[in-house]
Amino acid sequence: MCGIAGIFDTQAKRPIDQALLARMNQTQHHRGPDESGLHAEPGIAMAHKRLSIIDLSSGHQPLFNEDGSVVVVFNGEIYNFVDLIPELQALGHTFRTRCDTEVIVHAWEQWGEACVERFRGMFAFGLWDRNKETFFLARDRLGVKPLYYALLDDGQLIFGSELKVLTAHPALRRDIDPHAIEEYFAYGYIPEPRTIYQQALKLSPAHTLTIKRGQPIPQPREYWDVPFQPLALMTQAEAQEELIPLLRESVKIRLVSEVPLGAFLSGGVDSSAVVAMMAELSTEPVNTCSISFGDPAFNESEYAAKVATRYHTNHRVEQVDADDFDLIDKLAALYDEPYADSSAIPTYRVCQLARKTVTVALSGDGGDESFAGYRRYRWHLNEEHMRSFIPSAVRRPVFGLLGKLYPKADWAPKIFRAKSTLEGMARDSVEGYFHSVSLLSDTMRARLFSPEFSRELGGYRAVEVMYRHDARSPAQEPLARVQYLDIKTYLVGDILTKVDRASMAHALEVREPLLDHKLVEWASRLPASLKLQGGEGKYIFKKAMESHLPNEILYRKKMGFAVPLANWFRGPLKEKVRQAVLGPTLAATGYFNADYLRELVDHHQAGLRDYSTPLWTLLMFEAFLRNMQQSSSMKE
Repeated sequence: MCGIAGIFDTQAKRPIDQALLARMNQTQHHRGPDESGLHAEPGIAMAHKRLSIIDLSSGHQPLFNEDGSVVVVFNGEIYNFVDLIPELQALGHTFRTRCDTEVIVHAWEQWGEACVERFRGMFAFGLWDRNKETFFLARDRLGVKPLYYALLDDGQLIFGSELKVLTAHPALRRDIDPHAIEEYFAYGYIPEPRTIYQQALKLSPAHTLTIKRGQPIPQPREYWDVPFQPLALMTQAEAQEELIPLLRESVKIRLVSEVPLGAFLSGGVDSSAVVAMMAELSTEPVNTCSISFGDPAFNESEYAAKVATRYHTNHRVEQVDADDFDLIDKLAALYDEPYADSSAIPTYRVCQLARKTVTVALSGDGGDESFAGYRRYRWHLNEEHMRSFIPSAVRRPVFGLLGKLYPKADWAPKIFRAKSTLEGMARDSVEGYFHSVSLLSDTMRARLFSPEFSRELGGYRAVEVMYRHDARSPAQEPLARVQYLDIKTYLVGDILTKVDRASMAHALEVREPLLDHKLVEWASRLPASLKLQGGEGKYIFKKAMESHLPNEILYRKKMGFAVPLANWFRGPLKEKVRQAVLGPTLAATGYFNADYLRELVDHHQAGLRDYSTPLWTLLMFEAFLRNMQQSSSMKE
């Protein structure tokens, strides 16, 4: 696992400032503390930070082909490199190392842009072909590894594994994108391909960008998508029988490592399934770790311990204090742009714990998206069922009015919290799902933003992100459509971003077997009835794992990886929240309605409403602004 950086002159062969690139690369030292490398020639320079995992002695980067005409910097793992090496050798290519990085340069020589279609793994890389005067950027299918880039005003293109690599370049304009702010306060992150800055972009998952010097910059090309086309009819027994070998193989190819390897074990279904497969494939006890919480409402450690005992793992547990909020400012610096998933705190801590004993850890991320594990999928299907019986011309006015009139009751049991459902029923399928996942609803964001900022948005709404993906979706039935939306938005923008930054902050590589693209493709083709049945999410996954895990693990209520924000904001963080949300940093932006900010703080701290989610979202935005200001002042 590594960090990459580079500068490419798209117009000419002007000299590249190597000292500047070295400084850009140094901002991501945490991603690869073992080794640094830099290559420069007229018009192109690429740099690398290495965390050594495979071929410790000879996998140095930047890495070249035989005659030095092709060079690559690479972040990630190509799991099928062992199979690709003899295939490429038979085609006449000579290998000097036994590392997966060298496969990339030879695959490019052989197959060009289509080389990425041959790779099985997680990757982001930049490649320069001198003979073809071509620069190539690529990102893996699901977006496990990040890749940022920006075209500067002078025609130079800069790229890196984190946004901080780009902001280290003095020519990057830091104009904040108003649309990114609207999206952040809806989703809690900024979806691909946008970043918080107008000039910088994320390369979307399963996309490549091919640039020929002196020619216009094209749009990125998509080389893969989740198919969501039905499999041939199969019985439940047949699906169970196919699933386990797919999962076992996905875990097996991720066990290749020359450094200590282990797994996260939360006690949930997905991480427990991964550990079960690891234990069955390993001759030595698996290293596992988990975080416990003092509050039993958030604590899953007893379930993790049951799995650890069953599979005789070397298990480590550490408790996160209920007041572990000192990470707030650290997280702002870590994520580089506004990011509001509060589970980033325990994720940071579990990565910190894992790194004490291992350099590589397997996780259970991706199971909820592929096998329909989120409760919101069940709620969405219930709404869709009602939508199918009531014409839109009736639903919108009737349910829209009921939604406005029905009181919001955060304090009440869920069965009485109908306001959100009524509001969702007034919308179409995509907007209804967007409403269910939004941190701040359309109504709240309309009140949050100042009139001046609302005019700057020009009517843009964050739901357009989902409409854009839905328009291209191969999925047809209701469950598959929202799974596809989550894979394109929440999975990459929230889950994978969280894990990448938290793990790389500790120079820890995380591998996600449930996001192997072959397994994801297979799962996407399953009928909805095998994913969500009788209100049970991940139905076929759980049935397949019954011989490997106890029912108390498989069928207990989903807990998640949360922190007690509501209590923090009325207790130890009461004054910090008030100062941050009502203080000068947010006020100076002109983005916000000061009266509504005060209402959010006052009503939450008086116990009238639970506004912990919007307050956390504001708190992290304020922390981002302060971090941006500090970074700018340090460069002046």
